[in-house]
Amino acid sequence: MARDTAHVAAPESLLASPDQVSQSQISDEIASVHADAASREAAGEAVSRTLHDFPPYRSSLLRHPTKSPKLVDPETIELFSPAYGQRDIAAIESDLTLQSTGGEPQGERMTVEGRLLDSWGRPIANQLIELWQANAAGRYIHQRDQHPAPLDPNFIGAGRVITDDNGHYKFTTIKPGPYPWKNHVNAWRPAHIHFSVFGTGFTQRTVTQMYFPGDPLFALDPIYNTIPRQRDRDNLIARYNHELTVPEFSMGYEWDIVVDGPDATWFEPEEGER
Repeated sequence: MARDTAHVAAPESLLASPDQVSQSQISDEIASVHADAASREAAGEAVSRTLHDFPPYRSSLLRHPTKSPKLVDPETIELFSPAYGQRDIAAIESDLTLQSTGGEPQGERMTVEGRLLDSWGRPIANQLIELWQANAAGRYIHQRDQHPAPLDPNFIGAGRVITDDNGHYKFTTIKPGPYPWKNHVNAWRPAHIHFSVFGTGFTQRTVTQMYFPGDPLFALDPIYNTIPRQRDRDNLIARYNHELTVPEFSMGYEWDIVVDGPDATWFEPEEGER
């Protein structure tokens, strides 16, 4: 007997709260905010590379800074803040497919390579780069991630590496999947990898995200669109490089990280910049 679905709620409606807005409303808000930023910039205003108070990014409304940052002694922070990193990093830590003794993780295996550069294109050597990401199903191994996608017991989703003398880094990992988040009805984040770059001290840490070319979710994502300029957003997208693709093993992506200057990769703003 055929099932009567006339009165069965669609699954996505069960995940939505009554006050969530639609994707079309979010997209309209993104377009409006971008147009306003472009207009103010054309009028001579110095518009921030990141729009901190970004209404389409709903959960940022209560989280973005509204007060002046508190000045602290950076050396004191070094003494008391959590720190891990630059010493004793094993080569295996840059291969996220070898984190488990139970087997390899599920998903599209890929190689991500690039260079850490300054604004003159000079390599920055001996710097700690860390990454973390969701698994191939779009789920983080984190207790707050309740996305109903499977956890992969063979994938932790974190790795780190030290840049060599040419500023070069390389990770082997799994391509992450997109995942839903409850910013609005049917909100999905584009597939991405978080990158962290340390300077000479842990207080100099900067964090950004790397995306993948051709993702259909770019125009829909409020977080990606907190960056008003298309050029800055483009700098966050890796380039597929067939020369980096390993035969019979992994797809290759290339992504350079520029830490300053006009071509700098966008980084999540630090406290002093808000």
